[in-house]
Amino acid sequence: MSLAFRHSSISAERGRKSRRCRLQAMTGEKKSLMRPALYVVGTPIGNLEDITVRALRVLKEVDLIACEDTRQTQKLLTHYAISTPKISYHEHNEITRSAELVKQMQEGASVALVTDAGMPGISDPGYRLITLAIRHHLPIVPIPGPSAFLVALVASGLSTDSFLFQGFLPAKRGERRAVLEQLKNSPATQMFYEAPHRISETLEDVVEILGTERHVVVAREVTKLHEEFLRAPAGEVLEMLRLRAAVKGEITLLIGKAEVRESGIEQPARVNVRQRIDQIMAEQKIDEKSALKKVARERGISKSEAYRELQRTR
Repeated sequence: MSLAFRHSSISAERGRKSRRCRLQAMTGEKKSLMRPALYVVGTPIGNLEDITVRALRVLKEVDLIACEDTRQTQKLLTHYAISTPKISYHEHNEITRSAELVKQMQEGASVALVTDAGMPGISDPGYRLITLAIRHHLPIVPIPGPSAFLVALVASGLSTDSFLFQGFLPAKRGERRAVLEQLKNSPATQMFYEAPHRISETLEDVVEILGTERHVVVAREVTKLHEEFLRAPAGEVLEMLRLRAAVKGEITLLIGKAEVRESGIEQPARVNVRQRIDQIMAEQKIDEKSALKKVARERGISKSEAYRELQRTR
């Protein structure tokens, strides 16, 4: 290594240490033990005990904690007597704040990224900061923690051999129904977050499009005091919720995979509704209305949905 290059490297390192010391002096914190990096920290989704020893150590030792909501994070920090400085990082400021945080890490700071609950970046802020840090060749250190949809899945009783999480369902009914239409023959358990004031309306769409017998689970307030799992066919779960004055709390909706029915004839999904009705009428000597009911049951859809498909093929 040349003397000039070595001198330049030492100067740059001294500059980073100087800026880092100024940050520590401003915040009144002791010198950080963490290397400059972005630490993506999972936090509890309800029960404050659901945090790892490693996560607590990281939150204590970093220079700064970037929070989705500083007030919410403060509850966790107070519970564990952590006094690390905080800064807000949420969907309304993440573009500008990401650049500021990257600059601080380039100058030697260690930053922990947390959201109100769960893993950052999963239906929560974090993606922009993480990708920007990667583009600037900064280390990304994941500190694993709970995630609501995974916790709901393992307790749901639905198949876990193949599953897909798609975040929040669209709020607009037409868009939501379009998503559900794609799940008719899904071979995987599907998971969505849903707002409590929309869950009954969403289940109405599930019943109409996927059928009353499609197995679903509504996981509500998971890990919290009023934790609840409603496990039943979609029609039954909908009726349970209709009996309530209001539905409250954070909800994960899980939809079981489409069932494959064994039979000695060609699988119903390989022919359209019109063709399948004709098959059943010929084989079982029944009228069209009765055959339509059987097709609806076979495909796990409502009779009205089967009728609409029949009309489209005429």
